[in-house]
Amino acid sequence: MARRSNVLDEGELAIMKRKSKSYVETFEDAINLFLKDCEIRNLRPHTIRFYQSEINTFLNYLKEQDIDVNVLKPYSVTEEHIKENVILYLRKYKGARVVTVNTRLRALRGFFNFLHRDKHIPQNPFEHIKLLKDRKHVIATFTKEQLNKLFRQPDLKTFTGVRDYTIMLLFLETGIRANEAIGLTLADIRWEDNLICVRNAKSYRERLVPMQSTMKTQLKKYIAIRGYAETDALFISVDNTPLSKRGLQQRITKYGKLAGIKGVRCSCHTFRHTFAKLSVQHGANIFELQAILGHTSMEIVKTYVNLFGTDVRDSHKKFSPLKVLEKRRH
Repeated sequence: MARRSNVLDEGELAIMKRKSKSYVETFEDAINLFLKDCEIRNLRPHTIRFYQSEINTFLNYLKEQDIDVNVLKPYSVTEEHIKENVILYLRKYKGARVVTVNTRLRALRGFFNFLHRDKHIPQNPFEHIKLLKDRKHVIATFTKEQLNKLFRQPDLKTFTGVRDYTIMLLFLETGIRANEAIGLTLADIRWEDNLICVRNAKSYRERLVPMQSTMKTQLKKYIAIRGYAETDALFISVDNTPLSKRGLQQRITKYGKLAGIKGVRCSCHTFRHTFAKLSVQHGANIFELQAILGHTSMEIVKTYVNLFGTDVRDSHKKFSPLKVLEKRRH
């Protein structure tokens, strides 16, 4: 066999000059890379803010446990960090509920999944991390009495009162989300077809939601009072600027306190659950409910149907085992 040349040729020299893969060095850089990717994927601004807030909260938790995040590198985060410094820390020292812990984990999982996928870190600390098991709770909804109390709270002699009353009617009529409500524009009301076009949807899929005469009449009254504004947002503040999601949520919470609502959280989403319950109880099927609510998955819709459907209750009257005892007594 011929002796090899001891002098490297150009190709071999090029191999020596290749730089080894460098991983992201700071959390600031890692976060910027992740947020840029979120924008490229066209995630909603609300979702991007959520991710940013949750990652910063994670870093604050590490600081609270005397871990220097300026020394700790993104590629140095391990599975043990997630278990000890996030899950156990939240459960033992913060008293966090399971749903809160899982919310944190989902956000961090998205962050580290991206870093690993794009080779900014060598190992993914979330590879074997699973969400915490949680009990399935009964979905809370408003009773008819609570609804009547809530609708009596807005002062209909004021602009904000008329606006809030209209929004609550819209929530109960359509089951739309808070984000979807504040995203509505004047052009989204299709008067002739008795439809509302929901564009700012969580699933990115626009959908048409039906409205009936009561809702249509109230919207016309509100829009007449709303008058001209430089924004085309349907729901606006007294400053003629678009109503914010936080502002809307605060108004709903306020009316809940004024109405003395107990046993259920007075929120925009509780109106959504209540819409689902009343719709099912009045005969809406699973496909109609999915179309109106805008769910991409059938799972939550099935939950509504199973919880609030009357079929099982009606049948139970026939097959209830206690009826056997009643017959024997007679």
